[in-house]
Amino acid sequence: MPISRLSDLSDRALAPRLVIKVGSALLVGKEGARRRWLTALVAEIAEARARGQDVIVVSSGAIALGAATLGLEKGGRGSLADAQAAAAVGQIALSGLWAELLGSHGLTAAQMLLTLDDLEDRRRYLNVTATLTRLLDAGAVPVINENDSVATQEIRFGDNDRLAARVAQAAQASAVLLLSDIDGLYDRHPKEPGAQMIPVVEGVTREVHAMASTESNSGMGSGGMVSKLQAAEIAELAGICLVIGNGQHERPVARIIGEGIGTLFLPRRSASARKAWLGGRLRLKGSIHVDAGAAVALRRGSSLLAKGVTGVEGHFDRGDPVAIVDAEARVVAHGLSEYHAGECAAIQGLHSSEQAEVLGYSPRSSVVHRDQLVLK
Repeated sequence: MPISRLSDLSDRALAPRLVIKVGSALLVGKEGARRRWLTALVAEIAEARARGQDVIVVSSGAIALGAATLGLEKGGRGSLADAQAAAAVGQIALSGLWAELLGSHGLTAAQMLLTLDDLEDRRRYLNVTATLTRLLDAGAVPVINENDSVATQEIRFGDNDRLAARVAQAAQASAVLLLSDIDGLYDRHPKEPGAQMIPVVEGVTREVHAMASTESNSGMGSGGMVSKLQAAEIAELAGICLVIGNGQHERPVARIIGEGIGTLFLPRRSASARKAWLGGRLRLKGSIHVDAGAAVALRRGSSLLAKGVTGVEGHFDRGDPVAIVDAEARVVAHGLSEYHAGECAAIQGLHSSEQAEVLGYSPRSSVVHRDQLVLK
């Protein structure tokens, strides 16, 4: 039986493996680390472990902690160099704090620092999966953060919401719990009169995206509701539930799960492990534009043929990930191209019988094969 309500997240049979993401504003206050709050959260993690659930923590806070130590302005986010320096200092304090508090419950903390490339490259992604699996089998609690001390703008997740969803995919988790500064997703900006929180969302649609706000109340973190919905989309591809809940309360997990205060995102579908990885990629090398007929065919499960291609953007090689975009500029799918960009442009709109003369060799069966494609 799948997860259908927030209380199911405390059921070992329904949710054997949880990912809990903790934002910067929850971990760090004006006086430094919020030890009392974190101590209560760690006690909840220990309770979940006692129930037989695996727990993975995705923890922000390194930049904020390091900035306070170094006396950097703007919370260490004034420049890339400031953020990297702050992260280098803060990560030591952050990992030590988690190790200390988890250790007080007899639990072993394991640190993993990841960059975008670690989860975008297929081989490195599988290495992350193997490491997480071994750590959990050994009884450790992995504490994961983006490796901000070396990450540049080009190789960043930009927020830990999407990192948490990608980690959940790699770890084959049951659910992701995003502890934030808001109770859940509202049908409009929560400050507007009459705004109502939505308890359950069955798949992230355009209508759901329209409800999102980019604002974060704290000003300390890097993600708003938009990034959380993107995280929900990543999770749902792997059949993983995602929860947005308010972490500002003491023992926030008990409030969210026990009292049912939060928004539960139920996946509409579950792709294979490889397609879930592909669909969750955040960095693409280009895009292939298609006509209406091709878009319909793709949604019915067909491969993308050159005849339906109307345009090509970007510089990509064979095997690179690309977005497939319809005539209304909507992303239909992500896939791995069978041709480099120049070849795609040369054969766009052509039947297979016409392609050999242009390519100089027999054409492949498709531009993007359905086995290397995932609908969005």
